[in-house]
Amino acid sequence: MKSSDLRTKTADELKEEMVKLRKEQFNLRFQQASGQLENTARCRQVRRDIARVKTVLQSLQAAS
Repeated sequence: MKSSDLRTKTADELKEEMVKLRKEQFNLRFQQASGQLENTARCRQVRRDIARVKTVLQSLQAAS
């Protein structure tokens, strides 16, 4: 996910994206704990995507 794609979205869309990423992060953690996680790099990608969404949301709030 690119930050330029995120900047075109509204705050509501970004919040929905955040919820989706948090659910995915939870599921990945659950898979890792049970030994079923195959793509361990996805955990890192999701964590960074969450940080990107948070950064864009914060910049939108600061601008308004």
